[in-house]
Amino acid sequence: MRVSDFAKLDLAREARTGMPEVVLAEGKRDDHLVAIVRAFAEQKERVLVSRLAPERLALFDGLEGVDLVYSDAARFLVVARKGSSPPRTGGRVLVLAAGTADVPVAQEARIVAEELGCEARVVADVGVAGLHRLFPELDAANEWADVVIVAAGREGALGPVVAGLVDRPVIGLPVSTGYGMGGRGEAALLTMLQACSPLLCVNVDAGTVAGLCAAQIANRVARARESPGESMLQGQAPSEARRA
Repeated sequence: MRVSDFAKLDLAREARTGMPEVVLAEGKRDDHLVAIVRAFAEQKERVLVSRLAPERLALFDGLEGVDLVYSDAARFLVVARKGSSPPRTGGRVLVLAAGTADVPVAQEARIVAEELGCEARVVADVGVAGLHRLFPELDAANEWADVVIVAAGREGALGPVVAGLVDRPVIGLPVSTGYGMGGRGEAALLTMLQACSPLLCVNVDAGTVAGLCAAQIANRVARARESPGESMLQGQAPSEARRA
């Protein structure tokens, strides 16, 4: 779907991949951004807008028939047609934030996972500087979660640590917190890429991508729980495969 001469909306992405198109607000002109979101809102029940500065929220006051659900912390907007709600798939995503400064990116991942139907929780301030704070959360990671996202800045060590302690897929989400050499997320990214424990890794501050990937995995696991006779190729959970 074309929007004037500056955008082509991918309305079929969700049907094709199971993941919606997310509108990145950063870098777009105000009029272009509003036009794109309005066009999406006319076609879709829910529109996701990432990296929207709080002062730009007023741009959408003129949209009719929708509710605006905005997270200041995550700078994330959901434009929802009145009466609509996200699906409920049964997928479960746990998001661990190493420090309080990592929470905004962690919350972005949580919101996206919830919009794809998952139940998602954020647990903050469980970084390696006080590793004892992590231990009480490991039960939830091992028993409740289908996927764990670890948002960590500075040296990013929490990601590999968690991946070495849980039997769930772990997605490392490096965050651009810290200072000095490697302080824009580079050190955290390199730590997670070099991890010897099994850890997937997305780009720096890529909360949306982490949330999308985690939800895709968690939703397949949830479907397998509902149909335990399915094969691994159809989405069977690893624990079920081991018992087979």
